[in-house]
Amino acid sequence: MKLPTSFPVTALAAALLATTLAGCAPLLVGGAAVGTALMVTDRRSSGAQIDDEAIELRSTARLREAFGDRAHINITSYNRQVLLTGEVPSEQMKQQAEQIAARVDNVKSVVNELAVMTPTTLPQRSSDALITTKIRASLVDAQDLQANAFKVVTERSTVYLMGRVTPREADRATSIARQIGGVQRVVRIFEVASADDLRAAGVNLPSEAAVPRATVAPATTTPAAVTPPPEVRPPATGGVVTTPVR
Repeated sequence: MKLPTSFPVTALAAALLATTLAGCAPLLVGGAAVGTALMVTDRRSSGAQIDDEAIELRSTARLREAFGDRAHINITSYNRQVLLTGEVPSEQMKQQAEQIAARVDNVKSVVNELAVMTPTTLPQRSSDALITTKIRASLVDAQDLQANAFKVVTERSTVYLMGRVTPREADRATSIARQIGGVQRVVRIFEVASADDLRAAGVNLPSEAAVPRATVAPATTTPAAVTPPPEVRPPATGGVVTTPVR
């Protein structure tokens, strides 16, 4: 459900944080609930939204069967592209997790951002959940963006942005994420399309009149406090642009 911009940010943060923490388990799915209102305003087709939910559930089940509690893996699917984040104990398990996710029905590509290290602590996951909540709330408040066009994932203070957006929207959302306290870096995994192409596909784009000019930073400008991210391997299929922000 898309909340109005007048909805208190603190209330939204508390609700989303409580929901996220309640689901903290070794294997987590990254998708939000799909309701009627969300399916109408989402830029994916209804079929893609249903596929994404199924991909997350099936991937979770298969990874849990393979690894049990030995790994902490988050699975997020957007338009049938899967993002894996979290921690695993070995490089072999990292590659195995990617292979398992890639074999799930309807998966087009996998971006494997799993780290080989000990699992994060509950305080770190709580901090990540709060960062995600603040970014989502800021996207809701941004009158020149459609919050439902984005998926936000935070892992160890790194923010991953997914969605089907224009170049302007990609830069605007990146600028918003960078301004949230605690964010160390932002990685963009977007399907970038022109405004004309999105309108031709039936997307009703928001007005750009409300864009605060001072906050729209180009993707090549990185504050000194934000460390450069590692390269993210481009997905195997065409049409999707995976762009790390430096």
